Amino acid sequence: MGESTAKLRRELGIPGAVVTGLGSILGTGVFVSIGIAAGVAGNAVVIAIVAAALVAICNGLSSAQLAANHPVSGGTYEYGYRWLSPSIGFLAGWMFLWAKSASAATAALGFAGYLLQLSGSDHSFLLVLLALVGISLLTTVTMLGIHRTSQVNIVIVATTCLALVIFVVCGVAANESTNTSLVSLFPAGITWGELAQATGLMFVAYTGYGRIATLGEEVKAPRRTIPIAVMVTLAISMLLYASVAMVGVQIVGGSGFYELTSQNAAPLESIAERMNLPGLPLLMAIGAITAMLGVLLNLLLGLSRVVLAMGRRGDMPSGLSVIHTKTGVPWAATLLVAGITAAIATIGSVKLAWSFSAFTVLVYYAITNACALRLRAEERLYPVWIPAMGLISCLSLAVWVEREIWIAGATLLAVGLVWHFIAGKLSGHRPANSEAG
Repeated sequence: MGESTAKLRRELGIPGAVVTGLGSILGTGVFVSIGIAAGVAGNAVVIAIVAAALVAICNGLSSAQLAANHPVSGGTYEYGYRWLSPSIGFLAGWMFLWAKSASAATAALGFAGYLLQLSGSDHSFLLVLLALVGISLLTTVTMLGIHRTSQVNIVIVATTCLALVIFVVCGVAANESTNTSLVSLFPAGITWGELAQATGLMFVAYTGYGRIATLGEEVKAPRRTIPIAVMVTLAISMLLYASVAMVGVQIVGGSGFYELTSQNAAPLESIAERMNLPGLPLLMAIGAITAMLGVLLNLLLGLSRVVLAMGRRGDMPSGLSVIHTKTGVPWAATLLVAGITAAIATIGSVKLAWSFSAFTVLVYYAITNACALRLRAEERLYPVWIPAMGLISCLSLAVWVEREIWIAGATLLAVGLVWHFIAGKLSGHRPANSEAG
């Protein structure tokens, strides 16, 4: 079939790239992580959301200019190889693969949980089964090609955004009727450590914009499209996150938001019920289901492209780099990612997976910013202080991650380096373009 020589197709324009970014961001971030961060920072979670957005903007601009200069699949895995070293590039791909597989499994379990709650079923044993069904269905969608996948994405993202906008509008109206003050959003007792930890947790919620860079080989006019799409995606996401958090904090408070997230699979649905508006809880449940599906779909896309890139370089078996001639899909890499996600979904924990993602994602984007600092003057699209701020922010926020997560992350890094050494021996070579540029 000539699959080994087939190429990915450049079919995504600015709208498609923005939808891909939003589909990756507006899921577990808005329906789960806000509540988790509120448990750390209380009402100041709104401040953490804005601070995390500023860090994400620096990282987003770094990713955008790297992708504009090197528009291939793989994201920071490829950038690390080109601008730093093969080992660092590999570690970026390795950390991304496991962190985002855990996130994908979390999204699949979230979808199953919301679906069970919407149906009124208390059969918890169906949770994993429904998660696996969701993974199977969306894997099938990705196998149809990037164009068809983008069409499905548009429907999913539009539904999610509509539900969130209606939630915010209704929440604002409810707050005005009770004359709740905004002063409570700035509590006096918050410490810098708590705010930093909450900011790190919320930063993970923005990192879906990285899917735009990971799909660089399938984007039209990447030097123009990718930077615009990243900035538009982050702007829309920040507005929605901050608005949803503000409404939630005003109605139930920061501690109440956290309790709902811990005890209830559907915190926004529970908050919507307190607004006493018929149909709003149902709409939030539907929006949550589509949000989780959107995250899962876009993670399957992004992860499969990273595995594709790793297969091309010999960091994974070369068979994972094959691309189907008719659909332009890296089918072997996609099936592997689906299998890993399904395996994690059978044992996954939402809070643990999210905290682990925070550490690994901060390491990943620290490498991204380090790559951007290596760009030559003629390659640079933005001032050098932007990646410098991004690097400092990622390393600083990583300090506040829990000690257990640090240990798990360091262990994963060590295992990755051992695998990289073994893979190098097995492949017997590294491609010529794997050297730092």
